[in-house]
Amino acid sequence: MASSVGHTNRLINEKSPYLLQHAHNPVDWYPFGQEAIERAKRENKLIFLSVGYSTCHWCHVMEKESFADEEIARVMNENFINVKVDREERPDVDRIYMSFVQLTSGGGGWPMSVWITPDLRPIMAGTYFPPVDRWGQPGFRTILLRMANKWKKDFAELEGFSSSVLVAMEQSLAMEGIESDDLGIEDKFRECVKIYKSRFDGVWGGFGHSPKFPEVSRLNFLLHAFLHSGIFLNKPDEELFRTVSYTLEKICHGGIHDHVFGGFSRYSVDQKWHVPHFEKMLYDQAQLMTILCNCYRVRPKKLFLDVADRVFDYLCSDLRESRAFFSGEDADSFPTHVSPEKIEGAFYGWRQAEIEDAFVDNAEKFAGFSFNALEVFLHHYNVKENGNVDRKSDPHGHLESQNILMITGSLQKTADHFKIPVEELQKMLNIANNFLHEIRSKRPRPHLDVKMVCSWNGLVLTGLSKLASLHESSVQEAAAKSAGELYNFIREEFFDCQSGKLKRVCYKKSEEASSNTPIYGFLDDYAFVIRGLLDFYEFSLQQNVLEFAHELQSIQDKLFWDSDKGGYFYTEANSDHLIVRMKEDYDGAEPSGNSMSVKNLILLSSYYDCGDFREKARRTLKHFSGMSVFGYALPEMMSSALIFDTGVNEIVIVGE
Repeated sequence: MASSVGHTNRLINEKSPYLLQHAHNPVDWYPFGQEAIERAKRENKLIFLSVGYSTCHWCHVMEKESFADEEIARVMNENFINVKVDREERPDVDRIYMSFVQLTSGGGGWPMSVWITPDLRPIMAGTYFPPVDRWGQPGFRTILLRMANKWKKDFAELEGFSSSVLVAMEQSLAMEGIESDDLGIEDKFRECVKIYKSRFDGVWGGFGHSPKFPEVSRLNFLLHAFLHSGIFLNKPDEELFRTVSYTLEKICHGGIHDHVFGGFSRYSVDQKWHVPHFEKMLYDQAQLMTILCNCYRVRPKKLFLDVADRVFDYLCSDLRESRAFFSGEDADSFPTHVSPEKIEGAFYGWRQAEIEDAFVDNAEKFAGFSFNALEVFLHHYNVKENGNVDRKSDPHGHLESQNILMITGSLQKTADHFKIPVEELQKMLNIANNFLHEIRSKRPRPHLDVKMVCSWNGLVLTGLSKLASLHESSVQEAAAKSAGELYNFIREEFFDCQSGKLKRVCYKKSEEASSNTPIYGFLDDYAFVIRGLLDFYEFSLQQNVLEFAHELQSIQDKLFWDSDKGGYFYTEANSDHLIVRMKEDYDGAEPSGNSMSVKNLILLSSYYDCGDFREKARRTLKHFSGMSVFGYALPEMMSSALIFDTGVNEIVIVGE
């Protein structure tokens, strides 16, 4: 495999950290846009579209194996117009072609690899491809040559196929809006609750087997369903609350939670929440902080508040830029400062001997304890001499002999086992994790994506507002201050006064100064920021915050509302270079903009006594209500439907 040193391509002029990671590949990359499309039409070549993001492990693997390889790059450059897309910067492009991947394969993921015609219609796609033929499957180079040959020999056939693909995609999108005459909230509620109960993992929490994602939208709905179960089921359903509380407890105890300092990884590769895919994304921190606070409000559990406080500490320490927050941290890092290659999880693993040495070096800090601190720590976090990672969860052997800290019992069970007070145990763990954090901070850090995404910062504003409203929180005042600063940043930096629109991304001032026309916000950016503003208003009661939310909702309605069928499109009308205009109909790692918007509209209709907002909420619910398993696919919207059906509680304060 040849080195790519000495090469530069057009991505060198971009701001996205992901695109810049590929700026020195021997591949003649273009950013997505007019220049690449015109060249593809002029030379009648297929476009190879590669979509990923900077903290994605498998994106790094494919770059190292294929895009940095001189021979593979030669094949790409001779036969295709090669385009790189940061899915976090251009989610509109990502969603269109991911829908094609899912339509044709039933799955999806990143890196996403799509071959499209010069007029942008997809004809073949996949995710990660190994560089060479392996295990009876064709490698990336083989597929490239086959696609190039097919385009040259069967051009007309592929053109016809691409036309039929586009028709199928349009028909699939049209099926989203099969309206139901009756929302049938009670029936949908019962159906949704039944599905969640049947899929709940009663041993480890969450739903299904592996990989396991936090799926916060589903937990939000179940918590909301518990509060409404007395209405729809005649009595409160305690099983619904246990589903949420138990899942959160297992997530907080698992290796997906960074016990040494705080924050959560994106998902667990196993059923037990033990071995994570180590990237830490901003949207996960925001949503988990929110659900932990909400669950604590319903029934206070110290674990949830403590972990929410630690998420806040992690955000402010590692992801904050001035007043807003960066996108996330990579899964991969260098094992040592002299290592030639990054591996996944290197920053987070611990050998038992390392922990033992750290306790010896900090022995004086445990002088006041009546128990063996090291023995208790190793037991509590399930640390093993030969490592605690199952090889099935680590197929590449990156975590061999390593431990990913995980609590298999609980604080109380460990205290009972060693016959020590819980308070003493917690104090010891805090001391140990503090010096382990100091040791870990000297390791090579994972890459930080310094792009600030508007929608994700909106989610953070919600989380900060929820945390700031809890007076028992150890960071309550700091959270309130951070929420106010983030609100100001959104108003001053994300909102473009000249265009009257939100911007999708912000970068540091030095990079903004040299930027071209900004990428303007998509539906999620408006919906998530409006929700954050409404939550911040509920906490702060600042009139200007509510007015800004109202202003943004009016802009969102103007840019994205479907006046014919109801609901919101993801992109503005007449957006450049998009073959279909989509509406999101799924609440996944992030809730959909449509789901978020329904509750926003309900709240704003009450605040402003505005029938138009409530009518838009009704029409959005009706547009999506004909979907099969409506509530399971759209739990956030199902939660909003409960509010629409039962109404909101209003408190009117009269006087000064």
